Amino acid sequence: MQFSSKLIENAINEFAKLPGIGKKTALRLVLHLVKQNVQEVNLFSHTIAKMRNEIKFCKKCYNVSDTEVCDICNNTIRKQNYICVVETIRDVIAIENTQQFNGLYHVLGGIISPLDGIGPDQLTIDSLVQRIKDEEIEEVIFALNPNIQGDTTIYYIGRKLKDVQVKITTIARGIAFGGELEYADELTLAKSINNRIAVENYITTS
Repeated sequence: MQFSSKLIENAINEFAKLPGIGKKTALRLVLHLVKQNVQEVNLFSHTIAKMRNEIKFCKKCYNVSDTEVCDICNNTIRKQNYICVVETIRDVIAIENTQQFNGLYHVLGGIISPLDGIGPDQLTIDSLVQRIKDEEIEEVIFALNPNIQGDTTIYYIGRKLKDVQVKITTIARGIAFGGELEYADELTLAKSINNRIAVENYITTS
């Protein structure tokens, strides 16, 4: 692409760095901003910068938050003895949208994947195990993507909890093997949560 303005070109290049945004889409977005009044664009850029500068990660569950402890963890109405273990923040959003889970969460920040150089020490597994011990958790529900890496992570954490008195379950296989939670429709995901199965049964049949 050839541009008569270096400012436009630089803005397009920045937008194109976003996931799923190609140069043509970036061009449309930039030209849209050019048409807006200066105050609206300043508000847009200020909001993005403020989000990035001030966003926090909950010190209990590692979900995004505006405060040290997120609204979910601070909500005393939710079941405090149930933890749903997820891979990413996007999975928390997906499950919350189903309105079928009223417990707490724990965001691992990824899953064990040796081929990608991701080991247990790079995830929040140790803090999860400590939470389960300290908070007298009754049930740990694994809601990880149904693939080899997800199964490996479930097995690893299950072994870490073998001497802890806690029920360990995983969401049912309503989600196709190899699929991702964030792309599952809400009804399928809701059924998978409600029909969860014990991890020992899950491991032996998967």
